Amino acid sequence: MRRNVQVLLLVLSGAGVLHISLLTDVCLRFVKEGLRPALVASGVVLVLLGLVAAARDGFPYDRRPPAGGHGGDGGDGGHGHDHTRGPGIAWLLFFPALSLLFFTPPALGAYTAARETGAPAQGPVRNFPPLPEGSPVPLTLTEFQLRARQDRSRSLEDRTVALMGFVTPAPDGGWFLSRLLVSCCAADSRAVKIRVRGAVPPPADSWVRVTGRRHPGPASREVAIDAEMVRPVPEPVNPYQDSAPPPTR
Repeated sequence: MRRNVQVLLLVLSGAGVLHISLLTDVCLRFVKEGLRPALVASGVVLVLLGLVAAARDGFPYDRRPPAGGHGGDGGDGGHGHDHTRGPGIAWLLFFPALSLLFFTPPALGAYTAARETGAPAQGPVRNFPPLPEGSPVPLTLTEFQLRARQDRSRSLEDRTVALMGFVTPAPDGGWFLSRLLVSCCAADSRAVKIRVRGAVPPPADSWVRVTGRRHPGPASREVAIDAEMVRPVPEPVNPYQDSAPPPTR
């Protein structure tokens, strides 16, 4: 690969990483919030490496070896080829670098959540703190699921709650309110899903706020909510953080 291409690739890759981690929140569609400083540092290092290489050897480069061989002696029987070149496929490396600058990929959504069919493990039954006063009570999907399955005091009974997530179609025509949680990055995501009853399924992957009450049933069955109101909401900045919906005004 020509030195010009090497320098440009380093600078573009670094600029792309800085774009998604420092100038925008796009990196949160790939990794958790705690890894943002490492991405920023990586982007700075890549840009500096490219700039140092350009300043050290002069940029743009336009040096070709003598036609006779590797050195200045034209009669040493050299190979007569240019070692500053590399395989043409190396140009394809520019596509991921440029995509970080000009293309915003969507976060994982319904397609991923629908393929996680295993039920969460049943934890030990225990007493949960009482829910706060007010109605509806904003809850995360995780807390709603834990209280439905493990709360000995049945704090969800006769309480109206508000949940927020994206729509995942169910095979039987129903739908789930879902969130994807990550430990490190999108590759290790796991789904939290609440069955929604009594409401027409909105479009897949759309973000909604569901207000309602826990659907009665044994803790061993899937956790469900009887919807009283479903309304669209904007996708949160960090889609992999299981946050409760903000209070309504």
